[in-house]
Amino acid sequence: MKILQIKELTDATVVCGNTGLEQDLDCAFASDLMSDVLTLDCNAVLMITGLCNPQTIRTAEMAEIACVLFVRGKKASPEMKQLAEENNIILLETELSMYRVAGILYAHGLQLVY
Repeated sequence: MKILQIKELTDATVVCGNTGLEQDLDCAFASDLMSDVLTLDCNAVLMITGLCNPQTIRTAEMAEIACVLFVRGKKASPEMKQLAEENNIILLETELSMYRVAGILYAHGLQLVY
């Protein structure tokens, strides 16, 4: 699924990474536990999270995550935006809950990690 489609389905705002919206993602993982994210072993992943701090971006970098979608109205700080830009990570923000976002994306064919 293209990141642009994810943005549209979740009524998300692009925080950084406008040029990468045509990128395809294979699967999604929803978690607020960054230790769980570090166990992922797949490529082209969307991370759905409500944990909004610089450690989230560092974790995405280490796990080679292409795109992070912040839920529940969480907003990325300027520091987070800078880290994401430096690491070519696309950041999205939505007002929807994690449960709702996961359901919408799964219903539209985005596969889950496990």
